[in-house]
Amino acid sequence: MHEVQRAEGRAADGTGAVIRLAAPIAEADALRLGPLRAEREARIDGGRVRVREQRRLGAILLSSTPVSATRDDVGPAFAAHLRELGLDALHWTDAATALRARLALLHRELGAPWPAVDDEQLLAALEPDLAGLRPDASLQRLDVLSALRRLLPWPEASRLDELVPEHLAVPSGSRVRIAYSADPDGRPVVAVKLQELFGLAETPRLVQGRVRVLFHLLSPGRAPLAVTDDLASFWNGPYADVRKQMRGRYPKHPWPEDPWTAPATAKTTKRMREG
Repeated sequence: MHEVQRAEGRAADGTGAVIRLAAPIAEADALRLGPLRAEREARIDGGRVRVREQRRLGAILLSSTPVSATRDDVGPAFAAHLRELGLDALHWTDAATALRARLALLHRELGAPWPAVDDEQLLAALEPDLAGLRPDASLQRLDVLSALRRLLPWPEASRLDELVPEHLAVPSGSRVRIAYSADPDGRPVVAVKLQELFGLAETPRLVQGRVRVLFHLLSPGRAPLAVTDDLASFWNGPYADVRKQMRGRYPKHPWPEDPWTAPATAKTTKRMREG
């Protein structure tokens, strides 16, 4: 029997464990005490898939030998690496970010068959892409947009642009991009110049009328003026104060006393007269 001191540093592996008494045992004798497990561990190290074959007796690691990676090692290694880093490690295009937010809103409001697009669901959708990577590939090469599109339910996918359109047509004739929020409880936002909404009383709704658009009303210089999802109340109330403050600052743009009957426009007053 041997007395063993408290393990420190890397040997303790942060556990602070103390072995008070120990006795040596031959490997052959140890192997008769329980089943021997052979495991293959694949992980990303130094920018590529590296694999070790391990022999374990229970929780005791007997040996660990580096071996060449096979095609079957690549997917699990990259999946574990991505779980560790988080999905921000991927290359998110604007289109992929927007589609994920649109699908999240549909799932929140309508449920099945519109899919959840949380991290675990998206990781599952990416598994075929991860398995197809080269052992030394970068996660930045993954096509996140294609993975999201694979989650679209059919035939319901044909209604995607109807339920959560990418743009909103406003009274001026402009088509303004709708910004869908990554926040699970967020609202779709349309940032548009105030003059382009003159005469609009009913705030547009998305997802079969369940979700009101939140308007960020902008000055001609695109500075924020007001936030509302109730245009009728805005025209009948706060608009008068906004007009009073802004018409001197932006005299070339229309600030009518009656926003209900004024033509909606993205033009200056002079250009409106010129047609």
